[in-house]
Amino acid sequence: MAGEREQRKGSFSVMVKPVGSACSMRCSYCYYLNTDIDARSVRMDTETLTRLIRGYIEASEGPVLSFTWHGGEPSLAGLDFYREAVRIQREYLPKGWECWNSLQTNGLELDGEWCDFLAENGFDVGISLDGFEALHDLYRKDAAGNGTYARVSASVHRLKERGILPDLLCTVTEETAGHPREVYRALKAFETGWMQFIPILVRDGAGGYTRESVRPESYGSFLKEVFFEWLYHDLGETEVQFFSEMALVLSGNEANLCTMRENCGDVPVIERDGGVYACDHFVDRAHKIGDLAEESLLAAVSSPAQKAFGELKRRLPERCADCPYRKLCNGGCPKDRQAPDSPTVLCEGLKTFFAYAVPRLGRAMELSSQRKHNDEIMSILKREEQERVRRISRNDPCPCGSGLKYKNCCLRFRP
Repeated sequence: MAGEREQRKGSFSVMVKPVGSACSMRCSYCYYLNTDIDARSVRMDTETLTRLIRGYIEASEGPVLSFTWHGGEPSLAGLDFYREAVRIQREYLPKGWECWNSLQTNGLELDGEWCDFLAENGFDVGISLDGFEALHDLYRKDAAGNGTYARVSASVHRLKERGILPDLLCTVTEETAGHPREVYRALKAFETGWMQFIPILVRDGAGGYTRESVRPESYGSFLKEVFFEWLYHDLGETEVQFFSEMALVLSGNEANLCTMRENCGDVPVIERDGGVYACDHFVDRAHKIGDLAEESLLAAVSSPAQKAFGELKRRLPERCADCPYRKLCNGGCPKDRQAPDSPTVLCEGLKTFFAYAVPRLGRAMELSSQRKHNDEIMSILKREEQERVRRISRNDPCPCGSGLKYKNCCLRFRP
């Protein structure tokens, strides 16, 4: 054990999938449904759960342990499973340490009893909600083929009634990308204060991507329009994960979001049968790094295979070395690369977005460092933007550097 500890560097979180890929929804863009590898049970049993929690405590530098309960749909494990998980955490947690639990859910099971439990035990909650009703119900249907928006939004309100402000997780399909402001405003209307956008890129088996998958230029345009709405109207009122992570990097810190880091691999996945995998998006035999029935969690996360997986993200082409936005991207998520040494397929869209957003976000951060209030910052930014574009005609090249004419690019973003 001492030798294993010497191999470990830094801390890590765990993503636990207590029912594997089982789910109560049939989202058309899902990459995970019915993809379990070597599953030996319907639900993680108490012995495996105990081994996981004790192993995480032994492997961690502490004093905070981060458990993300994921799926499939993790609520299908049942309330008693989580009651037992919390009990085991409290039994083995060293004095002065604490556990941070986050339930990432589709929201369908969250009745009053569930919400009471989550509130009483300090769980954070992330709920998948794809903007407004028609868009959400287009892709996120239940097993009977019915839309789920009404039930999911009711769960958000139940959580809020108990003091939980859930993170709203919105996928960005090609369809979603066509409605950026409507999607942003629909999520903002729930008044949870936090939202994040997850691009959908699902391979079609023929070297391309499915029709739901967002195109690079669509994703860049979507982010640009959401950023405009947020920066000039909601600064300090609503947080958007990607923009917060950008600010973190621009201030000289490392991003929390793994897709933006130079290395990855510090969020291993533990499946319901105790199998340990490199990452949520690589739950396959090639990326299985351990098994809790045979070895410790520490041995798995310290393994050469996991180290190599994390460092593989750094293999990028020369053009990435010269990119002014490399620190904000680092090639993106490995799952979104055509090859291990190529950047994300969303590269061109992200570059267009960064060209627009980085100078404006940097200016907002500069004004904030001068202790100006958010309302004052937004007012200053609007005046400066109006002055910046005052002499630009519709047919001039857009000042954001996209290569498009102003009328076809940022004209619609004039505050």
